[in-house]
Amino acid sequence: MNTNIAPTRSNLMRIKDELSFSRTGYDLLDQKRSILVSELLTLVDQAVDYQNRVEKALSEASSALEDAIMHMGRLKVANLAGAVNITSSISLGSRKVMGVELPKVTTEFAGAGPFFSPEGTSMLAEVAVSRYREALSLMGQMSELKVSIMRLAREVRKTIRKVNSLEKLVIPDREATVRYLTGRIEEAERESMIQMKTVKNRMEKEGSRG
Repeated sequence: MNTNIAPTRSNLMRIKDELSFSRTGYDLLDQKRSILVSELLTLVDQAVDYQNRVEKALSEASSALEDAIMHMGRLKVANLAGAVNITSSISLGSRKVMGVELPKVTTEFAGAGPFFSPEGTSMLAEVAVSRYREALSLMGQMSELKVSIMRLAREVRKTIRKVNSLEKLVIPDREATVRYLTGRIEEAERESMIQMKTVKNRMEKEGSRG
């Protein structure tokens, strides 16, 4: 509460306007917090799912590669790697949630199998290539989710600090100041009325004497 403000009607109206503005800001920020938290929880659920999918895809890719090595030998598989002609590109975009910029990652591949002659090779090599490509695509989506989660979590913390400041400090301070000014103004008006009545009574008495 600010007791250094002169108890005038204009100051009271100004503090009331500030209080109204603070309450509006609180409502808007509270809505923003709810939306951000909802979006954050959704992305966390997606990230858990993608984490499991990435781990599964990498495990299957590694297993397929090991099977290919078992069937054809490590040297032949290493030599076949040079025949894989796949180019990849990562496109970065963005979207906004309540003013927070979140990334959009798109992973694209050019080049389709089969990459090897079926003669003297095993389809397991093709399977390994396909599984690793799938894993890389999922990892791009996973990185998008992780960066989005970090940015949203940071914005949620900032919003919560602002909401708490308004709720526990700014609004109560403005409310207390309004009560203080209202009390002082009413007290001054009562004193003024008493003085006016006193002057009136005195004038009436003096008038009756005359």
